[in-house]
Amino acid sequence: MTIQFVYNLSYLGSKRSIRRKGVFTARLEANDNTICLQSIVPWFEEINSKDDFPSLVDVFKPMLYTILLIWKKSKYYNTPAKICNSLIEQACRYVSEEQILNLIENDEANLAVDKLKTTLLVCGKFKATYFEYKSKAANECLENPWRIQNNALFMRLDTFLERCHDVLDLTKTTIQFSKLSKVEIGGTKGKDLTSSIQEIYLDFQNAVDTFKAIEYDLMDADAHKFEVDYSTFCSAVKEIERRLGAVISSGVDDCLTVYGRFQLLDSFDSDLLHRSIIQDEL
Repeated sequence: MTIQFVYNLSYLGSKRSIRRKGVFTARLEANDNTICLQSIVPWFEEINSKDDFPSLVDVFKPMLYTILLIWKKSKYYNTPAKICNSLIEQACRYVSEEQILNLIENDEANLAVDKLKTTLLVCGKFKATYFEYKSKAANECLENPWRIQNNALFMRLDTFLERCHDVLDLTKTTIQFSKLSKVEIGGTKGKDLTSSIQEIYLDFQNAVDTFKAIEYDLMDADAHKFEVDYSTFCSAVKEIERRLGAVISSGVDDCLTVYGRFQLLDSFDSDLLHRSIIQDEL
């Protein structure tokens, strides 16, 4: 799609040139554009065809270096190519909604966390490399720096990265709450508190199941209903955290020794205990 976009710009530009500058000049421009496209196309094809998503970072520098050379040398074709859509498509193949939900379902959410972190790392590396070569263009092409607005180039990619951060937070939250199913609290109130913990765990699972029932692709950055559904999920989790914090606080108060309190707290995921709402209750 990106290659076709670049080609269309060249083609339309040549058609206008026929009317504006004459057949001979337009032919020179078309030939120049064709040579430039032939230099860029292999890099787009590599991005679109690579099976190893993390290895895409090795493509960014030579590709942007090629674009910089074209920008400096070409008389006609010197518009930065847009590759963000291709990068997003590859990322969604690497860490799809189906993969994430299956990993969570099979108690392998840690693998989903690793994939999401890798996705953020690769996309972040592309942006860093782009800005590196944009800076070079500003220093080496004083009369024609890259003037393309960052928002215009990265708007959709940034939206996708925000989605990855949200899904990563959801996945981490699932890991933190998953240990509640095995928590047993001792002491005089142990039975009641354990029962409360199990009820809280079931309520959390219901919130997750409700969220998983969405009718769109979780990783689709253009699915704007996600913001509403994710906000609803976060609100449910906050209420669950308040209840859990109150139960843990009651359990700590019921412990007769310092050792017993540490033993109780050790029953919970450490990251779960550091969530701000639970901290406030403790």
